[in-house]
Amino acid sequence: QVQLVESGGGLVQAGGSLRLACAASGRTFSTFTMGWFRQAPGKEREFVAVISWSGGTTYYAGSVKGRFTISRDHAKSTMYLQMNSLKPEDTAVYYCAASKSSVVTAHTGGRGSYDYWGQGTQVTVSS
Repeated sequence: QVQLVESGGGLVQAGGSLRLACAASGRTFSTFTMGWFRQAPGKEREFVAVISWSGGTTYYAGSVKGRFTISRDHAKSTMYLQMNSLKPEDTAVYYCAASKSSVVTAHTGGRGSYDYWGQGTQVTVSS
């Protein structure tokens, strides 16, 4: 069992930055593929980024590539999402998720490949 708690959301102006954190409980954090998703009002939850258990492999959605960076710290059992050059269209609730699958399986399988989810943190980007 893994509990995930997101933090770091807030209100920021376009062009600004935020860093989200996802703290995981449990001793098996280092074995999970970890991902970030987001859901804007009236839209489906969409993939943002994913990182392998080792941190050596990452994938990003095209809309955030070059602006967002996913990382993880095994010593702190925490995953991060550094978000730069934020745009109003980045406004959403951001969720972290953990998958028992490999990073490739999790990335190609989408939301259904993830076993645990956090409650989400709101990110609002004003124009």
